Amino acid sequence: MRACRSHLFRYTLSLARRPQPKSIFKPSFPQISCDHSFSTTPAAMAALQRSAFFEAMQQHDPETTAIVHSLSGRSFQYGSLLHDVAAAKARLLSATGKTERSIVGERVAFLVENGYDYVVTLLSCLASNAIAVPLAPSFPASELRYIINHSEALVLLTSKKFSHIAQEVLKEGLDKAPIDVALEKITHGAAPNGLVQLSGDAHNAEGGMMLYTSGTTARPKGVLLPTLVLSAQAHSLLEAWQYTPTDHLLHVLPLHHIHGTVNAVLTPLLAGSTIEFMFPFNVDSVWKRFAAPFIAQDEVKGQPDGDGMQINESMKKPITFFTVVPTVWARMLQTHAALPMPLLKGSKEAIKRENLRLNISGSAALPTPTKQAWSELSSGNTLLERFGMTEVGMALSCGLTDHDRVDGSVGWPLPSVEARLVDPDTNEEIKAGEETTSEGKERSGEVQLRGPTVFKGYWRNPEATKKEFTPDGWFKTGDIAVRKIAPGAGSGKSGSWATGPAYFIHGRKSADIIKTGGEKVSALEIERELLSLPEVRECAVVGLPSETWGQKAAAIVVLSPVGATAGKGGKAWGAMDMRRALKDKLVAYKIPQDLQVVESIPRNAMGKINKKQLVEAVFGDQQKIRRRSITTAEERARMKREGGA
Repeated sequence: MRACRSHLFRYTLSLARRPQPKSIFKPSFPQISCDHSFSTTPAAMAALQRSAFFEAMQQHDPETTAIVHSLSGRSFQYGSLLHDVAAAKARLLSATGKTERSIVGERVAFLVENGYDYVVTLLSCLASNAIAVPLAPSFPASELRYIINHSEALVLLTSKKFSHIAQEVLKEGLDKAPIDVALEKITHGAAPNGLVQLSGDAHNAEGGMMLYTSGTTARPKGVLLPTLVLSAQAHSLLEAWQYTPTDHLLHVLPLHHIHGTVNAVLTPLLAGSTIEFMFPFNVDSVWKRFAAPFIAQDEVKGQPDGDGMQINESMKKPITFFTVVPTVWARMLQTHAALPMPLLKGSKEAIKRENLRLNISGSAALPTPTKQAWSELSSGNTLLERFGMTEVGMALSCGLTDHDRVDGSVGWPLPSVEARLVDPDTNEEIKAGEETTSEGKERSGEVQLRGPTVFKGYWRNPEATKKEFTPDGWFKTGDIAVRKIAPGAGSGKSGSWATGPAYFIHGRKSADIIKTGGEKVSALEIERELLSLPEVRECAVVGLPSETWGQKAAAIVVLSPVGATAGKGGKAWGAMDMRRALKDKLVAYKIPQDLQVVESIPRNAMGKINKKQLVEAVFGDQQKIRRRSITTAEERARMKREGGA
């Protein structure tokens, strides 16, 4: 197809020109509902080609701020960014001895801190049509070696801050040592004079980014995301969430995940927004940053300054866009009441809808109590939930209007995304209008996706790639959901993409769906109810073997201060207390039969729980599981009296 052919982009930016009015691209993806077939039309491809990252960036006002560092106050303009990317690309070619043609498709691993240097490094890889492989500095050396080996990285770019990590990684255990390149820190953006030329095939199928999955079931897999896929993902979000050049996004996320990279870097850059980096996450610093535009400098003098952050001139602009994980929202809610009075007042003003345009939660299920508490604190600024994964970027999202931010729902397929539900037992599609049985029971199915936002494949793993796709090209997410009408939602007020029945995720097919006594139970549903109880701070619900029922639900819980003394006689809240609290909230077979109280529940950088590892750590072998079960005659009698199973 002619529109699919690669071609040469030449980007020439005269920084001496007068600033042009700010504008954003308006993508023209076809609107696709869950029961339509998707095809990559010439019009859709042309829209992508007209809106490539660098073509978009050259149209932004070169004097507009692109990147800000919260702590130092240093800022960098779009004009400087383009110059620095061009310079970084030239250095990459020189260090590797590669040409514009021979660098194409080569894997470029890098260890660079969150901020301007990271953005320049990533974009220089994309401009070279290489494959960017961002590494997490928090990973152990053995895990970093695995990624470098598996990706067959040509080069490892390292900032001074992480040089000690690089040296440890390169010391031993590599199949072939990559070229070791130390990067100089960019303290000032390039001078905005002269011309910038970024030549290269911006849609070469061999260039893009490769992220590694969390590896909860096996060794991490390299997820190959060509530049064309990244562009499609960014355009989809641009249309749905309506990023603008006036948006000021606070970035506290790790950058080796799709959430931090596409949602919070590439898409804002596409729109001409400002990205302010504050990493790692510090709850006191975040609250102070939110409050800064709404308080006078002298109001915080003499106040406790445990985070060490000083308010500077770069913090005078309100934060309009904040996207994080549920654990961050929970932490912010836990600490807000203890803020000094000026910060307390200023932060409450900052998070109102008229200032914080968009507050988003994702990467893990959002507890309803957290959503409700944030809405109350922010004077009604409802959190927006969405669903995505490394292989597909963002796929489903609630809408911008309050009516389209439905509790427990992740909304509708985003622009250019096609979604369907497939019954995991019969492998038959659950079509529109077939969401309930003749008896009125909801039908759940695996979420399957296709469209231009879906990844190309797993690196050097054709067997795994084939396994995750259906014969007709749908990607199998492994997540189980139901689709249903939510009263007052899905009318199209958030956009033509947000119409009809919404999706409600029940959990992972392998970890969050518990089959007990012939019934399918959602672990996430039970977790939501547990988290609504004042005695529970954190929880994870898992399935354990049961000789009677096949599987049974078990709860692993971190108690709140209330829960520590909420049991009989002032003891800790226990299994029977849990059953009493849930009997009016859940049908009997959904109520966990086991309870284990722990001090903490381990999570990864994005707030996700590896339930397989958690079960092994908490319950151990089958004998231990049986000993912890509520199976004595006395317990069963008490359960029966109190309405248990």
